Amino acid sequence: MTTAERQRSAQELIRPQLPAELTEKRAGCPFDPATGLTELSGHGHVHRIEHNGDTVWLVTGHDEARAVLAEPKMSSDRINSPRARRLISPELHAELFPPERRAGSFIFMDAPEHTRYRKLLTGQFTVRRMRDLAPRVIEIVTAQLDAMIEKGAPADLVHDFALPVPSLVICELLGVDYGDREEFQRRTSKLLSLNTTVDEQIKNTTELRRFMQTLVRAKQANPGDDLLSGLVRDTDLNEDELVGIANLLLIAGHETTANMLALGTFALLEHPEEFTKLREHPELIDNAVEELLRYLSIISMGVARHATEDVVIGGAIIKAGETVVVSVPAVNRDESQYDDPHELRIDRPRGHHVAFGHGIHQCLGQQLARVEMAVGFTELLRRLPTLKLAVPADEVPLRTDMSIYGVHSLPVTW
Repeated sequence: MTTAERQRSAQELIRPQLPAELTEKRAGCPFDPATGLTELSGHGHVHRIEHNGDTVWLVTGHDEARAVLAEPKMSSDRINSPRARRLISPELHAELFPPERRAGSFIFMDAPEHTRYRKLLTGQFTVRRMRDLAPRVIEIVTAQLDAMIEKGAPADLVHDFALPVPSLVICELLGVDYGDREEFQRRTSKLLSLNTTVDEQIKNTTELRRFMQTLVRAKQANPGDDLLSGLVRDTDLNEDELVGIANLLLIAGHETTANMLALGTFALLEHPEEFTKLREHPELIDNAVEELLRYLSIISMGVARHATEDVVIGGAIIKAGETVVVSVPAVNRDESQYDDPHELRIDRPRGHHVAFGHGIHQCLGQQLARVEMAVGFTELLRRLPTLKLAVPADEVPLRTDMSIYGVHSLPVTW
């Protein structure tokens, strides 16, 4: 294996590539899908895309997306997909995805393997546990705002608020020591970077596994009331499975919500009428959260599947082995589902967006994420009614180099 091969982006190997006009944000439009994607959506809902020798079916319609995500013949196992096997040599594949690293990574599994893990976790993500966490979410949000206000303006909303809140909440849920936040945040950021090389990916994955392995063993020796202790105590999962599940929840539990809090605040500041409406009518918060999830669609690279058998989606015949990408930003702005879909309206009636996915892989922690966003946005606008950007909007650094979209920082003042 050549040095050049090892320097390739790990994301490039497992994530289908699309032309730049379908992925790159237009200057001055940080919240909108790429112009080419919007134009493509106007010419149907299922599209065959040829790019750099790769063939991908791109789904931009709401009904077609839900059909793909609910279809048992559409596999989530992108690690062992025909595309991955074609691009990754057996030697590198074994190095990137050894059995111990795949254990517990149920989002890349299909039934019945996925079903087993999902059932075990559903028993831990109970309504009671989510309800019991709500007061703690309020305490965490309040403490972060207190600290940010005491430090004074200007502040970086990402560093001082949007990232700490969900990180502390997921620590609380899993039983991770608060002092370890910086370590897993740094490792996670590297893993989600579109520029992380194969060697960097392996290094960061190994170190995250060591970190979580230490925690799992501590829970095995002395379980508590947290979710990870529940998995140790109440299931027959082995150590590799516990480590894999815990790392998956750790990464998903803070990165997505953190970016929604920061990018959502940026969107509200750039839509002052909506900002004022939500500040003056906090009872709209549940609608506002759903609208921001729809409007922003931070899973901007899309959700990938591959067909295990021939299947028809939206009139198109997807052949066995072919790759399908559900374009979440396009689907969530499908004109057949929403009036004026490119407008942000916090009082828009709740719809069936796919920001949390659909089908058996729908986000397990979505209710907790909703609680964090509802409390976070409500308290932020209540405590800082004069909040505004501290720099011009076009100087806010966007996370266009990451697989989860957002902002790297959000300088604000009040």
